[in-house]
Amino acid sequence: MPEPKLSIVPCGDYTPETVRAALVSALDAVGGLDWVTPGMRVGIKLNLCAARKPDQAATTHPVMAAELTRLLCERGAKVVLGDSPGEPFTAMVLGRVYSLGNYALCEAAGGELNRDFSHHGAVFPNAVTVKSFEYSAWLETCDAVINFSKLKAHGLMGMTAAVKNLYGVVPGTVKSEYHFRYPDPMAFANLLVDLNEFVRPVLCLCDAVDIMEGNGPTQGTPRHMGALIAGTDPYEVDRLCAWLCGLEEKELPYLTAAKQRGLLSEAGEPLCVKDAAPYRVDGFVRSGATCSWFVPNPDDKPFRKLLKKSMAMLLRSKPALGEGCTGCGHCARLCPAGAITVADRRAVIDRKKCVRCFCCQEFCPSGAMYAQRSFAARLLSK
Repeated sequence: MPEPKLSIVPCGDYTPETVRAALVSALDAVGGLDWVTPGMRVGIKLNLCAARKPDQAATTHPVMAAELTRLLCERGAKVVLGDSPGEPFTAMVLGRVYSLGNYALCEAAGGELNRDFSHHGAVFPNAVTVKSFEYSAWLETCDAVINFSKLKAHGLMGMTAAVKNLYGVVPGTVKSEYHFRYPDPMAFANLLVDLNEFVRPVLCLCDAVDIMEGNGPTQGTPRHMGALIAGTDPYEVDRLCAWLCGLEEKELPYLTAAKQRGLLSEAGEPLCVKDAAPYRVDGFVRSGATCSWFVPNPDDKPFRKLLKKSMAMLLRSKPALGEGCTGCGHCARLCPAGAITVADRRAVIDRKKCVRCFCCQEFCPSGAMYAQRSFAARLLSK
């Protein structure tokens, strides 16, 4: 495997001129776009987790996507942009995401917004968690895929950036099915790594101009960071993102999974950490996830494995309902375990059925659901 390349450059706002300059600078530092040839079909996998306005910092900003599209089209590429939100993978759902997020800018720049909602089955024998899975068919038409993520807090995995963004290749509500089949955080983390190893994006970009902290990935609070990140390796990109947010790598299960599989070194600092220092934020508000404090290791003795499993269950966060629930029933429809009902215009969680996949928290339209840390975790962090 070639040595990974990583860069971080200033990007103070989302004006087209600022974004284009940042993209050119970041891309030049990791090898540029010389691999793009006329007629090549390039897929840009955005983060379009839900229908949100650009200033809510939940999705890859449309100006970022449009300016990258423009750069690729100038080299003669045919560009298609897409993602699959957690709702049904349909024209109506994606149409609202495209419209509210102002992704018509990408079409004006010469790109095509994906409107192929079919699925393909894939077999991946080298996978750890899922050796066969459903994925969005539009990606199969692409000669190369660029992973363009958004830096945000995340209820289940602690943080979402490049690695988690590729969960969006799984279409619509199939995501909920996989959450139900693989509720263990490390099993799910390995599923994310499986998808990254299957897709193998040629390039990873991360929109870190305005990031999201708190109740991410859809209902958190925007926070300015002022940076754009580019890299050839998703795990190195996320290692840098974790450092920027003050998160320890061991708190992110998918980075632990990548290390256990030899896909990420045990290096103490991220690449280009000196360049990243001006963008590091203090007091990043986390989602509450703490499930990776006692992650298993293949070399653990049986007693240590049992101890870690017990501690992980004790420290694991759970979805909880705060203020603002409207009783819309969206969480009940999405819950893969059927653990949520609505009574007296308020969601009710059946803890015996809940698998702690955080689908309800991720897609609650009012932000009433949040990731609640366990009492033991709160006690230990004091």
